Order: sequence, then C-alpha cells, then structure tokens
Amino acid sequence: MRELSTSESILPMPHRIAEVLPASPLATLSQRMAAGDEAAFAEWHEIYATRLFRYVLVLQRGDEHSAADVLQETLLRVARHIRRFDEERAFWDWLAKLARSAAADHGRKRSRYLRFLDLFRSQPPAPAPPDLETLAAALDAALDQLPEAEAALLRAKYHDNLSQRDLAARLAISEEALESRMRRAHAALRTRAFQILHEHQP
Repeated sequence: MRELSTSESILPMPHRIAEVLPASPLATLSQRMAAGDEAAFAEWHEIYATRLFRYVLVLQRGDEHSAADVLQETLLRVARHIRRFDEERAFWDWLAKLARSAAADHGRKRSRYLRFLDLFRSQPPAPAPPDLETLAAALDAALDQLPEAEAALLRAKYHDNLSQRDLAARLAISEEALESRMRRAHAALRTRAFQILHEHQP
C-alpha cells in the first residue's frame, strides 16, 4: 500500500478550505455589494436598515430627526467601505462601528453650529428665527465667502476646536492680538450670514 503524498492528504490544506466549503449567504451578499451590485445593496437595505435605524435611534437618545440624518450618513459609509464578510457578528460589529462614527461626527457638527449661534446673540431677534439647518447652511455659505485669513481663523477655532492659547501660538501672535482678529472675523461672519438669510427669505 503506497503512502499518500502531501497533495493527496485526507485533511484539506488551509488555503483550500474556501474552495471546499460553499460561501455563506452573507459572504455572497457582501461580496456582491463590494462589486457595486445595486440589487445586493437593495437586498442588504431590506435586511439591515430597520435594525440599524433602531440602533442609531438609541445612540441619538430617541431623536428621530437626528437618527435619520445619522442613518443616511451610515448608509453612505457602508457603500464606500463595504467588503466581504463571512460572519454575521463581525459584519454587525462593523456596521455598528460605522454608525457610532457617523453619530459622533453628527454630534460634533451640531455642537459646532450651536457654538456659532453665540455670534448672533447681540442681534435683534428675527420675526421668524431660522431653524438649525437653515442657519447652518447660511453659516457655511458665509464662511466660504469670507477672506481666506478670516475663514481660516474661524475654522481653526470652531472646526478644529483649538484653544485661544494654541491658536495664538500657531499664528505666532499674542492672545490679545488674536482676540482682536477674532472679533473682526466674528463680525464679518455674522454680517454676511444675516445677509444670506435675508436674501433667501420668502
């Protein structure tokens, strides 16, 4: 009786296991998604979207409006980063991680615009105060229209969350000089944002 060669071993080699075992439904679905199969994305959405929304709703403490925004961003991240997954637990952990990241980014953006609201406290109230989304859009547009130096200063303060001391050190100026620049930038942003809001009033 001859001995079996290595290639004829009874136990399959590790690199051949994938060829022996059929792919799981999740592996097939995720692989199709990674290949850009729109039908696969629709199938995935039907299976996971409701469960994912419930998870996001908990992250947003029951705020359905915020949860819908976070879910939309999560879906975009799934589309950008999907890869093959063989195990349901690993796949859900990945989805949850994307959702938490989207929720954190949403929270930072909301916090940033709430801080911007402080710039408007010295202004008389408008007959119909704009909602947060309208104001956020006006602030974004106003920021884009400011001179580059002023826009960069405000982005460093509110987007990068730099302290007064760190920002002054980055610019190699005193904190007093920075405060003067910030007042001018705030005034310019406030004025332009109100102009934009006025221009878009019905």
